[in-house]
Amino acid sequence: MNNYKTILVPIDVFTDYEKILERAIKLAPDTDNVHLLYVAFPQTNVEPYGLFLERDYSQDVKQQAEDKLKQIAVENNIPADNVNVEIGSPADEIHHFAEKLDADLIVIGTHGQSGLRLLLGSTANAVLHGVKRDVLAVKI
Repeated sequence: MNNYKTILVPIDVFTDYEKILERAIKLAPDTDNVHLLYVAFPQTNVEPYGLFLERDYSQDVKQQAEDKLKQIAVENNIPADNVNVEIGSPADEIHHFAEKLDADLIVIGTHGQSGLRLLLGSTANAVLHGVKRDVLAVKI
């Protein structure tokens, strides 16, 4: 399994990600081949009675996530250039970024909460649909 050269690790920096990252690092030839990705949903707040009070919070979330990812990268000897934060639909952005990197493997966490998504979380399930590379789902 060590024939993976470029590994994309989409993580939620605000939840438990350690097990996912640990597994990706074990599979990578070295940490230079590990790329971290956080995807934030667009977040806009509109005041119903105010004029021009609409505020886009996406950039605030993006900056917080980028700061946290950089800290994680330093702690794990991952190059700062391998830290990425995108805004959009998580599955779509993961697919897009995996294509952009020409990643060999996506290592993603699963929550497996209930219903049809009992085995995989909704994001992990969506990533599996239409993916053109290997995916390792790590149970959190």
